[in-house]
Amino acid sequence: MRSLFYIQNLTNLYVYTIIYVVRNFAKLALLFTVSFLIIFLAAAGFRFLDLRVQWAKFLPPKPETALTLAIAAAHWALSFALFSTVLFSLSYSGRRKYSPLMSVLTIMSFSMIFCLFVSSALENWKSVPPAQTTGVPLGNKGLILSNSLNRNETAVVLLNGSIDPLGPRVTAIPGEFMLYHETAAGNFDLPPIPFADDTPWFLNSIAIDIRLNAEMFQKKFNEGLFSYLIYAGSLIFLLCSLGYAIKISVWPVANLFLGVLAFCGILALSTFLNTPEVQEITDSFLRGTISAARAVPLIFLGLGLLLHLYSFLVFIVRRRDIDDY
Repeated sequence: MRSLFYIQNLTNLYVYTIIYVVRNFAKLALLFTVSFLIIFLAAAGFRFLDLRVQWAKFLPPKPETALTLAIAAAHWALSFALFSTVLFSLSYSGRRKYSPLMSVLTIMSFSMIFCLFVSSALENWKSVPPAQTTGVPLGNKGLILSNSLNRNETAVVLLNGSIDPLGPRVTAIPGEFMLYHETAAGNFDLPPIPFADDTPWFLNSIAIDIRLNAEMFQKKFNEGLFSYLIYAGSLIFLLCSLGYAIKISVWPVANLFLGVLAFCGILALSTFLNTPEVQEITDSFLRGTISAARAVPLIFLGLGLLLHLYSFLVFIVRRRDIDDY
């Protein structure tokens, strides 16, 4: 009877553990899916508006397609949503004290699925013949164009405004007399229409790194599915290894701030390793043993393994301290 009672209790414990893990998996998967979709759609919308403004700034206006801008915005949003959703999911699983192995496997799997699905969809949308559109003229007569808002820079004044960018103009050079031109002589590149930009340099640098990372994702996808999976998988593996960075402090806001800094560091590292100068140095150092394109994923995997090992050792030490107490 005792053995039967023991087996029954052990079976109930296993069933409860499986139900608990499955329930946590479903919660984390649902959170990741909803968070990724919301962040991706919001980031794509904001990036699309930003690209539209940048496109409208250049004169003479060039034909552009809304679909092309939407695809470029979606590529940027994919990179932003990947980093943001992984950080948010790791923070959530850490606060809920989910199993680290289950959390990492779930986040890695869903990250790869969403990245592959979105990249494939964007690549298929590129084959759709879009309709070209022209921008809405901005500014009135006497529109002042300059590469900088500084008063000491050369400026071009369009007398007829952006409606006739190649028409009469006045060129104002600091320290010299103003020059009047009836028409543009030959191919003349006008400065963009000035807009006040109060964005902090830190956010601008992050936006540039996200764009470069999105371009690298697109490049790897064009090279082939295997190359894309290797690069994206190694980067996601490295991102998931930063779970310890959001568990250092007892304050959730401090942990989230540390996680953002850690993820910005990974983003900057990927940008740095994929620059042509670093690629040339890597090729010369490896001497043809392995290409620089393959070396970057190996670096991500190596760093990820070290960080995962560190997190595992910290978990063992903390568990032993709890048992001794």
